[in-house]
Amino acid sequence: MAFGIVLLFGAALLAAPICRLAGRIGVWLLAGAPALVTLGLLAELPLAADPAQALTVSYSWFPEFGVALGFRLDGLALAFGVLVTGIGALIVLYAGGYLASYTSRERGRFYSYLMLFMAAMLGVVLSDNLITLFVFWELTSVASFLLIGFKHTDPGARRAARQALVVTGAGGLALLFGCLLIMSAAADLGLSGVDIGRISALSALPLSEHPVYVPALLLVLLGAFTKSAQVPFHFWLPGAMAAPTPVSAYLHSATMVKAGVFLLARLSPALAGDLLWTVSLGTVGAVTMLTGAYLATRQRDLKRVLAYTTVSVLGILTMLIGIGTPLAIQAAVVLVVAHALYKATLFMVVGNLDHATGTRDFGRLGGLARALPITCAAALVAALSKAGLPPLVGFLGKELLYGAALDLTEAAMLAGLGLALVALVANAMLVATAFIVGVSPFTGPARPLPKSPHEAPLTMLIGPVTLAGLGLLLGLFAGRFGELFAAPAATAIAGQPMLVKLALWHGVAPTALAVMALSAATLGLGAYLYVRIRRQRGAFASADGADAPPAEPSPGVAASVFERAVDGLPAIAGKVIERVSSGSLHRDLFAILAVFVLLLSAPLAAGWAQIVAPSWDVVRIDELLLALLVMGGALAACVTSSRLGAAAALGAVGVGVALLFAIYSAPDLAITLIMVEALTVLLLVLVLAHLPPFLRHSSRRRRVSDAAIAIAVGAFMSALTLASAVIHLEPEVAAYFAQESVPAGYGRNVVNVILVDFRAFDTLGEIVVVAIAGIGVYALLDPGRGARSRGRSAQSSEPPRAGELGQTSLILQATAGLLAALLAVASLFVLLRGHNEPGGGFIAGLLIAGGCALYAIAHSPAAARKKLILAPSTIVTLGLVLVLVSASLGPLSGQPLLTAAWWGEVPLIGKVSSVLMFDIGVYLVVWGTALGMLLALAEAGWQRSRAAEDKPCS
Repeated sequence: MAFGIVLLFGAALLAAPICRLAGRIGVWLLAGAPALVTLGLLAELPLAADPAQALTVSYSWFPEFGVALGFRLDGLALAFGVLVTGIGALIVLYAGGYLASYTSRERGRFYSYLMLFMAAMLGVVLSDNLITLFVFWELTSVASFLLIGFKHTDPGARRAARQALVVTGAGGLALLFGCLLIMSAAADLGLSGVDIGRISALSALPLSEHPVYVPALLLVLLGAFTKSAQVPFHFWLPGAMAAPTPVSAYLHSATMVKAGVFLLARLSPALAGDLLWTVSLGTVGAVTMLTGAYLATRQRDLKRVLAYTTVSVLGILTMLIGIGTPLAIQAAVVLVVAHALYKATLFMVVGNLDHATGTRDFGRLGGLARALPITCAAALVAALSKAGLPPLVGFLGKELLYGAALDLTEAAMLAGLGLALVALVANAMLVATAFIVGVSPFTGPARPLPKSPHEAPLTMLIGPVTLAGLGLLLGLFAGRFGELFAAPAATAIAGQPMLVKLALWHGVAPTALAVMALSAATLGLGAYLYVRIRRQRGAFASADGADAPPAEPSPGVAASVFERAVDGLPAIAGKVIERVSSGSLHRDLFAILAVFVLLLSAPLAAGWAQIVAPSWDVVRIDELLLALLVMGGALAACVTSSRLGAAAALGAVGVGVALLFAIYSAPDLAITLIMVEALTVLLLVLVLAHLPPFLRHSSRRRRVSDAAIAIAVGAFMSALTLASAVIHLEPEVAAYFAQESVPAGYGRNVVNVILVDFRAFDTLGEIVVVAIAGIGVYALLDPGRGARSRGRSAQSSEPPRAGELGQTSLILQATAGLLAALLAVASLFVLLRGHNEPGGGFIAGLLIAGGCALYAIAHSPAAARKKLILAPSTIVTLGLVLVLVSASLGPLSGQPLLTAAWWGEVPLIGKVSSVLMFDIGVYLVVWGTALGMLLALAEAGWQRSRAAEDKPCS
């Protein structure tokens, strides 16, 4: 199970180089990963059929908090897993033809996102731990955001991606709180350790009797409803059709939108049985079913037609899970499979139509059966399955739906009849939309089209033909489908053994005849609605013209409310800032510091008697000289009228503090601070070029107030430092690190062992923050603007000029390359020796970044980039990948996250392990981030200087 998830994550990482190096064969290689996982899941079908033999595996994650990476393969997980990976493999092949005109880089980016989503969705369906499920749940939201916004230059795609992320992300937060409440209730009811979060263990507890049941249930339902587009959160799903068609066919018809349905099914044994569960799911599901079906009949874009029918089917599935009877559960399982097969097929058919004709407008398509015979055959089979005609699998689902409505007890007979009527109306509209998508474009007279129609390439035909054929086979072999596939899934939902008997004919029993009558009425009413809608096609064409695009669809009330709320946030934020901010950075900073001192001075003064004054007898002359150096630098920074002078003075302060660290036997901190100060001064110099002239004149009152607050803050921090020295903490932790550094961490450098082994999770969080900060600098400075300008310069055949940041010393230009190379070698030396001697990945990363920055100053940012084999962003990415790989080695061997794996002894380095891999990742992240920020600032300064040079003299 875990291997399948890791394999898909690996495919996501390798997708870009595979697309670049393997060409057209790359798509087949990428499709092989999910296909292999599908075969592995199908091989476990006999075991998944028996709940007692369901495969479970658990990896220790945070044992102190009782959190583990738990996975379980039962009938429900297997059914969804096969859909996720099997349809995913076909979508990968389909995208190979659909994206043929895209560049290899764009295809690589697309497949990386797609594989990332596939891995996350597989993690959701296999999770047997609430925290594990939530982590993968949120990852699906992030991946879907990237896929929906794949065409990031399109404002509509960006808006749709933001909409989906906000809605599903907010639901994810609700789900998190609901899961935490469920886990707290499980702890109160007797579970302990990792079992608190185990989904399979929750069904044995009377959760409905716990006080937190109602809020926990409502929060879980909110998370499921947002993910599966239930009313009033349904608006994001049609908007997501701005994504490429392969994304629509996969994420928003067969997999992601069913994550909410899967969650309800998975948690139903633990949360169902209460009236609130039944009423909430039944009501919301019925309303969503009718709303989606009605809105589907009002659309002209075939993708939006399919999107709204997906909303309707999701409502049906939610309603069936809420009913919770054996027939309702069976109907939900069969409909999940049927809908995935015919909806993915129809989406790919629509993609073929768009590819062949240049339009998806229902009113302008017709007579394409001869031009697209294979697409027509797949569309017809899928449409008939969607309409619920025998012998297709969609017929089985519709029959079970009506059977579940009529199967309600006598006490709920009125509700059952009402439910049957609502289902009849919704299904009739779904029948009409099935004919609109799968029949209308291929029948009737041919019409003028933007492109001459032609059949799609092979990779775009394999998917729809295969899925349409599976829909037919599952209907013909209904009995075996029910026994091997549907029964295990239904058993997992119900929490007890369930026998599923599927057949195309159920005899002449009264219930069977009633179901047959409802099916016939559905088809008749659906055919009537289709005829009425198709007659309007001529009106569409005559009103808009044969080549006119379809009218922009109305966003709907819910979408309009959402967009107004999001668009209104900047105005609200502006008003808040007006109230709390004076508009002057100086005054705001003064107020913050004053409040800080006033609020904390009173408690500090209360304990002043316990503070021990420092003894001047033990002060050495070197310490006193360094203190004077630090004080002098601080004073010089305050009185200088030059920004450059202030930066140099602050650098002197940093060097003095670094020397103090060296005196007190902290060489790692000293070296790190020296490098940080050097790069900080360089950053300040680059930033100063963008700032206005130094403020030379200020009022006497302002200077006095600034001096007063500065002295107050300095005195307060000094007193706070003395107060902290009084607190004597137990030395167990420090003693443990010192004692265990060599025997447990195989390193004599205690600081480095702590950073990369004992407290590696802290370091992981810190380097992620460092990487995010670097990305923020890139975004603020828009380095792409510099690249575009350099491109224009290259086109004009203007040679790059040395010293683009200003007049540079010829000596520095001549020696910068050698110095940069020496610093690179020194960084590798410091990196490899860091586990036993002063050094490590952070220090080494700063060293090589300083060397590259030196070369950029001596020559130019463009020259420095040319010397680099990889871009700074790529270096950061590689570093994060190495860190994550080293972190995952522990769970793969049954150990907690970031547990070190030791492999052997190497001369001059010592023991080699995943710790070294982790430290190399830190090295790359620090190097790439620091270098990226320096180059971005340097390029921005260069652009400013070039603009000043190009400005005509007045």
